Amino acid sequence: MLDAYITVTFPDGTDRSYPKGTTVGEVLRDWGKVPSEELLAARVGGRLVDLSAGLSEDALVEPLTFGDLEGKEIYWHSSAHILAQAVQQLFPDAKLGIGPAIREGFYYDFDVPEPFSDEDLGRIEERMFQIIRQDIPFRREEVPRPEAIRIMSERDERYKVELLEEDIEEETVSLYRQGEFVDLCRGPHVPSTGYIKAVKLLSVAGAYWRGDERRPMLQRIYGISFPSEEELEAFLRRREEIERRDHRRLGKQLDLFSIQEDGGPGLVYWHPKGARVRTVIEDFWRTEHYKRGYELVYTPHIAKVELWERSGHMAWFKESMFPPMEVEDQAYLLKPMNCPFHILMYKSKTRSYRDLPIRWAELGTVYRYERSGVLHGMLRVRGFTQDDAHIFCRPDQLEDEILGVLDLAEFMLTTFGYTDYEIELSVRDPEAKERYIGDDAVWEQAEAALVRALEQKGWSYSRQEGEAKFYGPAIDIKILDALGRGWQGPTIQVDFNEPERFDVTYIGEDGEEHRAVMIHRTVLGAMERFVGGLIEHYAGAFPAWLAPVQVVVIPIADAQVPYAHRVAERLSREDFRVEVDDRNERVGYKIREAEVQKVPYMLVVGKREVADGTVSVRKRGEGDIGRMSPEEFCKRLRAEVELKAL
Repeated sequence: MLDAYITVTFPDGTDRSYPKGTTVGEVLRDWGKVPSEELLAARVGGRLVDLSAGLSEDALVEPLTFGDLEGKEIYWHSSAHILAQAVQQLFPDAKLGIGPAIREGFYYDFDVPEPFSDEDLGRIEERMFQIIRQDIPFRREEVPRPEAIRIMSERDERYKVELLEEDIEEETVSLYRQGEFVDLCRGPHVPSTGYIKAVKLLSVAGAYWRGDERRPMLQRIYGISFPSEEELEAFLRRREEIERRDHRRLGKQLDLFSIQEDGGPGLVYWHPKGARVRTVIEDFWRTEHYKRGYELVYTPHIAKVELWERSGHMAWFKESMFPPMEVEDQAYLLKPMNCPFHILMYKSKTRSYRDLPIRWAELGTVYRYERSGVLHGMLRVRGFTQDDAHIFCRPDQLEDEILGVLDLAEFMLTTFGYTDYEIELSVRDPEAKERYIGDDAVWEQAEAALVRALEQKGWSYSRQEGEAKFYGPAIDIKILDALGRGWQGPTIQVDFNEPERFDVTYIGEDGEEHRAVMIHRTVLGAMERFVGGLIEHYAGAFPAWLAPVQVVVIPIADAQVPYAHRVAERLSREDFRVEVDDRNERVGYKIREAEVQKVPYMLVVGKREVADGTVSVRKRGEGDIGRMSPEEFCKRLRAEVELKAL
C-alpha cells in the first residue's frame, strides 16, 4: 500500500505524501504558499513540467510564476501559441514556422501569401483576446515521431515536418493542442489561454526561415504579454523611451553614422560628427594605455590561411570568418581577431623574463561574418574596431596583470558614465569539452586565476557554463545603461592554449625556455558597439567632453555675424569644437535646432553682447545661465572638459 504513495518535497523544505498520479498543480495548491491564479508551471526534479503532469516518484516540486525567469518564458511561449492560433483562424493558408519566447516577449514566424499590415495586426490581436476569453486548456500529447510527421503533413505544415525529419532525433515527441489548433512543442505551457491577461502585438518584420537567406522569407510577428494591464502599460512606456534613444534614429538625426547598403550590410560609415566622437574616445584610450605601461601596435587586415589554421580559428571559428581570397596562388583571410598577429610580433625575437610583462594594445579592425538577419545598426556588424590588447607575462605575474586590466576597465567605464555592471565568469560547457582546445589542467589553471582576481576586487559574479571562447575562460563585464539594459563591454581572457600552439616562450632566470601566459582583453569592446551604446545611454546628448560639437555661436542678426565668428575663432584656438549658425533664420529657430542637435552650449550674441564683448550662454537642459566674457566661458568649459564631467 505504501508503494501507492510518493513523497513530495517543497521549496521550504517540508515534505508531504500523495497518491501516485497526483498532478503537480494539485500538490502545489495543497501546499498553498503560492496563490493558485499565479501558478503557471513547475520544476520537478530540475525538469520543467505542466501543472497537469502526474507525479510517479518522490521529487522536489518548485512552483513557477511570472516572477521567475522560466515562468516568464513559459507565459510568453504560451502567448506565442495563442498568436499562432489567431493567425490561422483569420488566415487559414498561413503555415507555421517557429514561435519562441525571447528576452522580452515572443514572436511567431508565418509563411503567408502577402505581408501582414498594421490593420491585420489589430485584427489578430482582437482574435487573441477572443481566444483568451474562451479559456481554452493547453493539452499535451506525446506521440511517436512518425505519427507527429503524419499529423503535420495532413495539416500541410511543411516547416514542422522539416523540423521533425531533419532536427528532432527523439523517437517520441510532444504536441500541444488548444481547441482546433495543434503545434509541435516541448512545452511546458500555462494551464489555459485564460491565464494570459494583457497582450500587445508590437511589430512585424521579415525573417528568413532558419536565418538562411536562401530559404523562404517568413513574416515574423512580435508581441508581449503580462499578467496585468498595469505591467503592460509600464512596458510600453519603457519601449517608447527605448525607441526615443534608438541609436539608429539618433545616428541619422545627429548625422553621426550610416549603413550604406550599396557598400554592403553590417559595415559602418562614420560621418564627420561621429568620427569626432570616436576620435575623442580613441585619444583618451591611447593616453590611458600609455600611462599604464602599454605600447601601441598596428597589424595587417589579412593573413595567410595557414596562420589561422595554426591558431585554431579555422577549426573552431570558421563559421564566423569570411571566405578566403586567392592572391598569387596563396589563400588569405580577413582577420577575425588580432591575437595571432601579436603572437608573431612577440616571436620576432628572443624574450627574457626581465622583458615581461609585455602589454601591446591595438585599435584593430576585424571582420566577422554575421547573417544579415541579425545585423543591427552599430550593435551587430560585420566589420568593427576592437580596443584590443594582449599581455604576455610569466605565470607569477598573471593575477597582478588581470587585476590591472580590471582596474583599467573600471576606470574607463566610470569615466564614460557607466557605474553599474553585471560580471560573468564564462567557462567551458563541462558536457561538451570537445568544443574547446586544451586539456583540463590548463583550463582549470586559467579559470582559477580569473576567480582569484575577481575575489580580490570583491566583485560578485555569475558563472556561465558554455560561454567561454574556444581557447580559454573569460571575465565578461556587461555594462548597464540608463535604462538598465546590459551591453557587452570589457572582456578579459586567460589563454594557455595559444602559447602552446605557437610555442610562445621566454628565457627564465635559470637560462631555460619557459612557456609564457597570454591575456586577451578589451576594455571598451567593439568601438562601433560602444559608441552605439553611448548614443542610447545619453539619448544622443553627450557630455561636453564627448560631444561632436560643444558650442554653437548664434548671432541674432547679420550685423553680429562677424563678432560671432571672432568668438568662434577664440574658442577654436582653445581646441573647442565650435560652429557658427549664421543662417538667415530667426534666433528662436536656431536655438531649437541646436537643442535638437543636442549641442551642450549655445552662445547667443546680439547688439548688447557685441558692445560689451560678452556672450549670452544657454546650457542644454538648463536654458539661459547668464552673460559672461568669452574668456570666462572658455575657463568654465575647459574645467568641464578636463574633469570629463557628465
